[in-house]
Amino acid sequence: MGNLSMLWAAVGICCAALSASAWSVNNFLITGPKAYLTYTTSVALGAQSGIEECKFQFAWERWNCPENALQLSTHNRLRSATRETSFIHAISSAGVMYTITKNCSMGDFENCGCDGSKNGKTGGHGWIWGGCSDNVEFGERISKLFVDSLEKGKDARALMNLHNNRAGRLAVRATMKRTCKCHGISGSCSIQTCWLQVADFREMGDYLKAKYDQALKIEMDKRQLRAGNSAEGHWAPAEAFLPSAEAELIFLEESPDYCTCNSSLGIYGTEGRECLQNSHNTSRWERRSCGRLCTECGLQVEERKTEVISSCNCKFQWCCKVKCDQCRHVVSKYYCTRSSGSAQSLSEGSA
Repeated sequence: MGNLSMLWAAVGICCAALSASAWSVNNFLITGPKAYLTYTTSVALGAQSGIEECKFQFAWERWNCPENALQLSTHNRLRSATRETSFIHAISSAGVMYTITKNCSMGDFENCGCDGSKNGKTGGHGWIWGGCSDNVEFGERISKLFVDSLEKGKDARALMNLHNNRAGRLAVRATMKRTCKCHGISGSCSIQTCWLQVADFREMGDYLKAKYDQALKIEMDKRQLRAGNSAEGHWAPAEAFLPSAEAELIFLEESPDYCTCNSSLGIYGTEGRECLQNSHNTSRWERRSCGRLCTECGLQVEERKTEVISSCNCKFQWCCKVKCDQCRHVVSKYYCTRSSGSAQSLSEGSA
């Protein structure tokens, strides 16, 4: 085939038993120029990072990034165009770009290394560009090549996906940080050498989660989209959406009700989900998860006590061991359950 055609099978797997940690390059079906195979392992790891981050960001949400939603292609025509879909595309695209960029800077690819285009130039008062800046240009190019190649259609969903793919890559750039090293007599730091590095991926996840919360719903002109160019190979979304929204996540459809199980939509509902209550070292949003997942979904919060065994009373022994006791303590966990009355009503209704 002339162009790279990559079916991202891993992201499209609907089997809930397959966890993100089980992903590998074997989940990718790739045909095309042999040179592209150099990057497939990094692309797979980047996609895995994106999905793991998605699961972390939505762990205490009604929609918690289930495996059956992790499909980047619109090929089977069953994909929704909700704000959740927009996040999946953005975080996956960002994950691929992030991983490729880091591998590039570490010298893992023969044709890529640090970005030294600014080295030697004055960056600001008292500092100059130098060191090893992360080559985000290269990471962005490879991410676009692999991830965007999934979109072959001309419809609104394909354009939305491409837009959100790009928003994910822009998030990598937006969260980059300047790192500096001091120079001067006796550590006077009279001048600094600085370089740009991609942020920790968790920061990108936080950044995109904030974008998800503020995502824009777009009303599309269906006739214009049907008459437009193919989404493959160039930036059709630039013509469809406002330039001022290029870094924002966009969606076309309102999200369904994630409280209730709906097998036809692949929604599991929140019954049986664990939530946090009176937990220490958790955010206010996490502490409200029982209300969000249970009470607001018509379910009750059930406390279940569990005995946990952990190491305790650890002592250092010369030389060189640490000896610990095994302590047992009871912890409370909370789950969303249906009241017996509700369950009975449901069974009678189904009968």
